[in-house]
Amino acid sequence: MRHRITIVLLFIGIALGVYADDVVFKAQAPSRVIVGRPFQLTYSVNHRSRDLRAPEFTNFDLLAGPYTSTSSSTSFVNGHRTSSFEQTYTYTLMAQKAGTFTIPPATVRVDGDNIQSNGVRITVLPEDEQPAQANQSTQGGQTNQNTQSNQSTQSNQNTQSSQSNTNSDNLFVRTIVNKTRVCEQEALLLTYKLYFANVDVAQLTNNTKLPEFTGFLKQEIEQGEIQTELEHYNGRNYQTAVLYRTVLYPQHSGDIRIEPAKFEAVIRVQTQQQVRSIFDNFFASYTNVTRMLTAPAVTIHASALPSGKPAGFSGGVGKFTLTPSISQTELQTNDAVTIRLDITGAGNMKLLKTPAVDWPEGFEPYDPKVTNNYSTSTAGMSGTKSIEYLAIPRSPGEYTIPPITFSYFDIEDKQYRRLSTPEYTIHVKRGAGEAAVGGQPQVANYTAQKEDIKQLGTDIRYIDTKPLQPQKRKNAQITPYQYIWLWYVIPAFIALLTLIILRKQIKENADISRVRYKRANKVAQRRLKAASVALKANDKDHFYEEIERAAWTYLSDRLSIPTAELNKDNITSHLRRKGVSNALIADVMNVLSTAEFARYAPTTDHAMDDLYRDTTNLINNLESQKI
Repeated sequence: MRHRITIVLLFIGIALGVYADDVVFKAQAPSRVIVGRPFQLTYSVNHRSRDLRAPEFTNFDLLAGPYTSTSSSTSFVNGHRTSSFEQTYTYTLMAQKAGTFTIPPATVRVDGDNIQSNGVRITVLPEDEQPAQANQSTQGGQTNQNTQSNQSTQSNQNTQSSQSNTNSDNLFVRTIVNKTRVCEQEALLLTYKLYFANVDVAQLTNNTKLPEFTGFLKQEIEQGEIQTELEHYNGRNYQTAVLYRTVLYPQHSGDIRIEPAKFEAVIRVQTQQQVRSIFDNFFASYTNVTRMLTAPAVTIHASALPSGKPAGFSGGVGKFTLTPSISQTELQTNDAVTIRLDITGAGNMKLLKTPAVDWPEGFEPYDPKVTNNYSTSTAGMSGTKSIEYLAIPRSPGEYTIPPITFSYFDIEDKQYRRLSTPEYTIHVKRGAGEAAVGGQPQVANYTAQKEDIKQLGTDIRYIDTKPLQPQKRKNAQITPYQYIWLWYVIPAFIALLTLIILRKQIKENADISRVRYKRANKVAQRRLKAASVALKANDKDHFYEEIERAAWTYLSDRLSIPTAELNKDNITSHLRRKGVSNALIADVMNVLSTAEFARYAPTTDHAMDDLYRDTTNLINNLESQKI
């Protein structure tokens, strides 16, 4: 009994621990607010709680709160019950001054435990230096004058007043570059940002015209859903949204101009009409106005890279590291050796050229395999460029691979740097099964080595004084080089023939009716074969089903009759149009009727044999007439 109580208490403790781990208590507030404007700070917890202890709101005025609310939901999906609960505490605050401030965490009590929330960091923007509507009081006074006598004039003035909110001070696009003076091939970030205040931007259309970015290598940054945030600019607070971002790499030195960009926005403008009733003051009408916004041009000054470029410099600019590796240094002939280089860092990764490897004589190199694994962010392009060099030694010996060098311009230190691999020494042994001939190894793809050519010294070779006899033509040897042109003609001819056949097959397969027509006999024979198996097994249901499907499917495919329109009348009319004799048409109807009737009526084995023979003869007769 004691053991059972201990186990129960253990499970209860584990359950309470899991329960406590599931408690989530978090604080949320806008990341940017404006001095003098109220905002809400919300604390939410996913369990019932009490005794909320909020921190001291330094640099903020507490206007109201906390207001407490709860919400819960329960759902059943596929027999599984899920439920959720949330309790929120809401405060209304107002910032006292501009700056960046942090609101400390709050604590709340859940089932006897104190749970702490996260802190909140808020950037407070200053107030507008000028009122948003400079002529608001004047326009308000004019609205109240001579209301009845100047109704049409008042309507025009109100419309112009509403549309004046969309002027260049309230709605514009900025061209922002993080730097205007860079080195050649140095990355710079270009951003087009929308600014709007006292304007209701309904949407941005697809009618966008970006510059060509001539003189730059462009690497776009993936743009997710457009988000807005507050920003203080030129003494005013605006809602802003990033429209487009890209990283540019100048390809030459000098002043490079980025032409203006154009964006089209749809603005929702309130239109005030003549007041006809009391309800007109509550229900205003709106209209959509299209505005073309122009982002100004900008000029980038790109300075040339300094002189003294090291050997092997291919234009890399940034900050990089080089990590080399080799697969093996001791191997046999005809075995592969791989050298791998990983160039990691940030810069113009897309323009990095592959360093060359000086393979020793006796190695058969292959084209290097390059794998690019880099991404583009607001900081530029970064990642890894992996290069694999593969070569196969064809003769034994000891070989040395000189260091592989990679040079780039360090954009931080403003100087050239040269990275290199170590010198590799490779020992190659003769492969197993390779016999030595005349003191020289016999290896694959081996033609002649320098050691094979030996000096004869002073040996005398006697000259045969017999007259030369012309050799017979039949003994003349034909060298493979005489017909080397066949190695080019034959593959070209085979490729051309293959292309013609493939195009013909694609064209034929595109015609569904023709495909069905050609395969009709093959499908019918497959059905008849299945019916023959069922006949031998005395499986009547399966036999009549296959016989009936063989006949109907064959006629549908051969006559190009859709399944929905397949009936005896249509089959008869199609056969007559194709010139089939009445006797053969009667045989067709007889087979269809017999198969349909026999499927649902008792029959003998003899009748099954007759039906199988009649169906086979019918399909063969129709095939012979090529309907």
